Amino acid sequence: MPTTAAAIDRLTALPGVLDAVEAARQACTALRWHEALRRRSAEAAAEAAVRAARASAALAGGRFPLDLVRDVVRGAAVLPDDPAGRTALGAVRAIAQVERLSATWTRSPAQALARLHTAATAGLLPDEDVGRPRRPGERPGDGADLFEPSGAEVPAPEGPALAARLATLSQVLAAPATSPALVVAALAHAEVAVARPFAAGNGVVARAVCRAIVVGRGLDPTAVAVWEVALLAAGPAYPLALGAYASGTPEGVTRWLLTFADAVVAGAAEGRAVCDAVLAGRLPRQQ
Repeated sequence: MPTTAAAIDRLTALPGVLDAVEAARQACTALRWHEALRRRSAEAAAEAAVRAARASAALAGGRFPLDLVRDVVRGAAVLPDDPAGRTALGAVRAIAQVERLSATWTRSPAQALARLHTAATAGLLPDEDVGRPRRPGERPGDGADLFEPSGAEVPAPEGPALAARLATLSQVLAAPATSPALVVAALAHAEVAVARPFAAGNGVVARAVCRAIVVGRGLDPTAVAVWEVALLAAGPAYPLALGAYASGTPEGVTRWLLTFADAVVAGAAEGRAVCDAVLAGRLPRQQ
């Protein structure tokens, strides 16, 4: 996996990737000019965050109606006190934490990851497992849907292998500003999702890290593109693309980068729907 800006550039040059990067950039740029973002950007970003949290929670097994998640965010409702409800609440907290960590990623990525994991799993895991990596021999509680192209389950790395993947993640996060934001975000997402450094909550953390990069590196500075909804709609294609990435082959990495780029394009369309609803003064119900 990439460890230098030059390596990231080589991945960007894989077949179809540069065109996909440009399509995602254009979609997010067009979204940025929506009239709602000139007058009511905070409201649009807040609704996008609700949708992002709801989709990320659903991908982790905590599926609830959008209206309920929206009410939870504004303090007008509570989620069930069960694993699904605590998973969804963790996704809400993780998305909220993203904005607070904007200056932490390149300076202290391990600290940022720990804080995101604490937000995602407080109340879901025992206190001693919150915000800290898996212990030796401990298998993660998520990622069972990750399969290599051969059909074999993607093994969760341990010991030196896990440390190496986390080192790669740190290098990806430190990529220069000239590296395409979409590629950096996709790689960081995949590294967390495949390495599964924590006992649980890895998918929620991976998507929150990815959102921080998409916004922080300027691909979607308005934070209104909701690519998480597109990944949820993709069904099995999403974990299968992550499994292909885990193989380390050029074809596998390309598959994941193209899958994520397509999700960003679709997420920009979802963002336009959010902006239209905000301008109209009515947020549509969504199950």
